[in-house]
Amino acid sequence: MVLEMQTAARGESAAALIEKDLRRAIIELELTPGSRLSEQDIATRLGVSRQPVREALIRLANSRLIEIRPHRGTVVARISAKEMTEALFVRQSVEIAVVGKAAQSFDAWQRKRIDSLLLKQEEASSDLDHATFREHDEAFHIAIAIGAGVGIAWIAIADMKALMDRVCNMTLQRAADMQRRVREHRAIVDAIDAHDVTGAQNAMALHLGSILDDLPELETRHASLFT
Repeated sequence: MVLEMQTAARGESAAALIEKDLRRAIIELELTPGSRLSEQDIATRLGVSRQPVREALIRLANSRLIEIRPHRGTVVARISAKEMTEALFVRQSVEIAVVGKAAQSFDAWQRKRIDSLLLKQEEASSDLDHATFREHDEAFHIAIAIGAGVGIAWIAIADMKALMDRVCNMTLQRAADMQRRVREHRAIVDAIDAHDVTGAQNAMALHLGSILDDLPELETRHASLFT
């Protein structure tokens, strides 16, 4: 595992930076489920005290990406298909409602920003740049919520998304997989532009629901990663 303290954004704490790097390593399976995490080891690698590391680990535990076991140590949580399915239910409920609102009225500046995000996703898929693709994928969904005037909705489902991220990452390894996601995003945007509430909601439901299509095969192929 490679950990480096990144340059902090304005107001970003050391704990937030550590959490971000650990989260990335967990989602990209550099830190595999069951891996042990040591506060002291992480602090030593990054040249920080144990306090921000402890704060970062607590945040990741709240997202259920790690398990802090008193007197037994801290480990990366295994993927729970049940929890992921439940998280998807919550996320769909929120994002389908959000996109319906977006189809009724949408902020013009966010609409222009979405075009840029989709172009960047297409470039990332061509370059097989998984990290950049996922970054712009999340930014797309955030832009939908902000453009619809309900940006707080994304905050409400951020932890739900965390339960899905590792499986999403496993389904986005090929350029064709990423390009399919871009097409699904464009279908959502086309429905928003047409003020088609039902069409936008159906497109979002299809986009999010497709994550489950590969779940049985992934559970079989990567059994050690799942509970």
